[in-house]
Amino acid sequence: MSEIHDCVIVGAGPAGLAAALYASRDRYKTLVLEKFMPGGQINNTDRIENYPGIEQIDGPGLIQSMQKQAENFGAEIKTGYEVENLEKQSDGNIALTCNGEKLITKVVILTPGSDYRKIGIPREDKFRGSGVSYCGTCDAPFFRGKHVVSIGGGNTAVEETLHLAKFAEKVTMIHRRDEFRASKVLVEELLAKANEPDSNLEIKYNTVATEILGDKKVESVQLKNVKDETEENYPCDGVFVFVGMVPNTDFLKGFVELSEQGFIKCECAYLRTNVPGVFAAGDCRVGAAMQLATASGDGVVAAMMMKQYLRDPKWWNESVSDLLQPGGW
Repeated sequence: MSEIHDCVIVGAGPAGLAAALYASRDRYKTLVLEKFMPGGQINNTDRIENYPGIEQIDGPGLIQSMQKQAENFGAEIKTGYEVENLEKQSDGNIALTCNGEKLITKVVILTPGSDYRKIGIPREDKFRGSGVSYCGTCDAPFFRGKHVVSIGGGNTAVEETLHLAKFAEKVTMIHRRDEFRASKVLVEELLAKANEPDSNLEIKYNTVATEILGDKKVESVQLKNVKDETEENYPCDGVFVFVGMVPNTDFLKGFVELSEQGFIKCECAYLRTNVPGVFAAGDCRVGAAMQLATASGDGVVAAMMMKQYLRDPKWWNESVSDLLQPGGW
């Protein structure tokens, strides 16, 4: 008979490692499965300054510390393990097929993360971390006094562009259409900012970026007007891409409920999915804030909710409103 784990965590990013720390520290038999290497996209971050309690650290350094801390309490972390299938068994346990091996666990915490959607132009990958960014909240302070270009037209693009304008000397927003798909209130705020006297925010409509140029860092971006097809080489110090996120959840189709965009549907309060014993945490879930600190917090919540489920499986069927009543927890 296969060894039964208390908890298998799928993904060793900040959410997964935080969950592993809490689960293993509570003496639950915890296994973390990671397809590539621990950390995920945070490994591409050279400087983190907004993680509470740590003034500055690089992504790999933080992940190494989180991994060591979880392992010190007994968590087992396996890399190069790709989960191919998950199945709820008749006995209530969950079977995972991974590298041709079948694993059995009482609880699964899904933390596969997500990745930034790219625009797919030359040198976008080359300059990631050297002028190309996908997170204004994370990187705007590094562009004080600089000229940056932002790309996108949705809510996140508008919000992040307004945030960039608080730091950069000039922000040029590139949008492929002549109107924004973002919510009306955000667009009104954006246009008000752009129309201020001596505003540092400019909007270029009907425009796309076709190439990022530079030697060792971003120096300019090639722009093309989609209506008249005119082109210009536009000098800048950085390019921020805000065109959405892609969750790493293809392997979960048919197992848990996903949104149209592929994010895992779960309760925001307790992170329960539609499958008993399966939680979701971090950037893979609907409504995630897409920040390092919140992903770690999600992992903590999922591990604590796991304890509640293992103590009393009937808890899974309790509604959030009932649990929030006095004496309901």
